[in-house]
Amino acid sequence: MSCPSAGKAVGSGEGLIHSTGLQKPSSFQLDQLRRRRCVPAELFFLLRSQPVAKMPRVTVTRRLRFNAAHRVFNPAFSDAQNEATFGKCNNPNWHGHNYVLEVSVEGDIDEATGYVLDLARLRDIAEARIIDKVDHKNFNLDVAFMKGIIPTAENIVVQFWRILEPAVAPARLTKLVLRETENNYVEYTGN
Repeated sequence: MSCPSAGKAVGSGEGLIHSTGLQKPSSFQLDQLRRRRCVPAELFFLLRSQPVAKMPRVTVTRRLRFNAAHRVFNPAFSDAQNEATFGKCNNPNWHGHNYVLEVSVEGDIDEATGYVLDLARLRDIAEARIIDKVDHKNFNLDVAFMKGIIPTAENIVVQFWRILEPAVAPARLTKLVLRETENNYVEYTGN
């Protein structure tokens, strides 16, 4: 009887497994090979009991930039309390930043593409759902998902997480870094 995937005849004692890549054949494939006498019964049962090799899990990161303004203040505070709490960031005429957002996702490497998630696709997701909504905008006035939220870097990054997390599946969002200045940044890992 011939073993079609190997392209040659195989005797019952000789045994041959023809698989490509790093993973062993699936249970279904092994059943098919055994029925065609491509795998001797002893080797078939040995292979079925071995764990399947998993693809490595890798984290990939995309960096994006945007400019936005805000005023950090609590409307429940007095002017004096806002000034004492938030200092220059409480300027009633707003102030702006050149933000840098780093979006990190983790996942298995796809055998067909070699990607966890195509970084161009990650960029497109982040641009459509975040950057296009905040770039050259005022967090206090123009950004719907920040309505009623004090626009500190901490609150902004948490809102970004809530928007991006479901959008990157099947990868898993692992970390966001929001750089407000060269010296000040926040990190959020979803907890």
